[in-house]
Amino acid sequence: MQTTHGKTLGVVGLGSMGMGAASSALRAGVPTWGCDTRPTAREQFEQFGGRAVATPRELAPHCQVVLVLVVNAAQTEDVLFGADGLADHLAPGSVVICSATVDPAVPPQWESRLAEKGVLLIDGPVSGGAKKAAEGQMTVMASGRPQAFEAAAELVQTFAGKVYRLGDQVGIGSTVKMVNQHLAGVHIASACEAMALGMRAGADPAQLYEVICNSAGMSWMFQNRVPHILEGDYTPLSAVNIFVKDLGIVLDAARKLAFPLPLAAAAHQLYLATAAMGHGGEDDSAVVKYYAALAGLDLPTKDAT
Repeated sequence: MQTTHGKTLGVVGLGSMGMGAASSALRAGVPTWGCDTRPTAREQFEQFGGRAVATPRELAPHCQVVLVLVVNAAQTEDVLFGADGLADHLAPGSVVICSATVDPAVPPQWESRLAEKGVLLIDGPVSGGAKKAAEGQMTVMASGRPQAFEAAAELVQTFAGKVYRLGDQVGIGSTVKMVNQHLAGVHIASACEAMALGMRAGADPAQLYEVICNSAGMSWMFQNRVPHILEGDYTPLSAVNIFVKDLGIVLDAARKLAFPLPLAAAAHQLYLATAAMGHGGEDDSAVVKYYAALAGLDLPTKDAT
C-alpha cells in the first residue's frame, strides 16, 4: 500500500458499510485501522492490508480521525464513552465522525462530552448501502464545527462520493438522515405492497418490475429492492429490524415536534408486523412476506430462480 496521506483513519464497526469505507480508504493510500468485536471481520480486514483490533481503546492511539459505523445510538455511546471507549484515549484535536442513524438531539450531547477531552465531533450519517461503501462512494450528510471538517476533510474524501456540509451545529446531519430514512422506509414498504398487489391480481412479477422501472411509479428503492423479491433472496443487506429502529427514531422526533406522520407510522407497523412474523433479521424487502401471508401468495423462491 502506497501511503499518500499524513493522517491515519480508524473505522469502528466493520459491517457491510464500515468494511467498505475502511477498504476504500486503504485503496486510496490511507493508513487505516479497523475495529470490530467479531474475529472474522478483523481477519477479513487484515486480508485487505489493514490493521484490526477488538476494542476502540486499542485503535485510538494510532488514529487522528475515527469513523464510527455501528448500528445505533447505544452502540455509538459505548464506542465513545464505554470502558474501552475512544474518548479517554484519543489525542486532543482528533476527530470522531459518528454515522449511525440516531435521534438528532443526541449528537450535541456527545459533542459536549468529547469537547471536555479536546476531541472534535462530526455528525455524519451516511447513505448508499454496501455497494456504494465498497466503491468509496457513500453520501455523507455532515454537520459540525469548521475546525472538525478542516482536520478530517482529506480522509473523508477517500470513502465518500458526496459530502454535504449542512451547518456548524451537530444534529443537522442526523436530521437530514432522519428525513432520508422516512422516505426510504416508506418507499420500500410501498414497493412491497405494490408488488404483492400486482401478483395477487395475476401480473407476472418480472414483467411488472420492468414496466414500473420505466414508468412514473418507479423509485430508487423499488428498483433496488424488488430484485431481491424476484430472486427469492432475502440475505440482509439492510434488515427489516433496521427500519423498525429508524422509523421509530423518525416517529419519536416527530412526536416531540407535534408533527403528524401517518405514512411513516403505517410503514413502521408493516416492519413491526414483518419482524413479529420472524423475518426481522432478513432483508427489508421481506415486508412482501407479510402481504404474501395475508393474501396466500406464492412468492418466487431462490431455488426456483
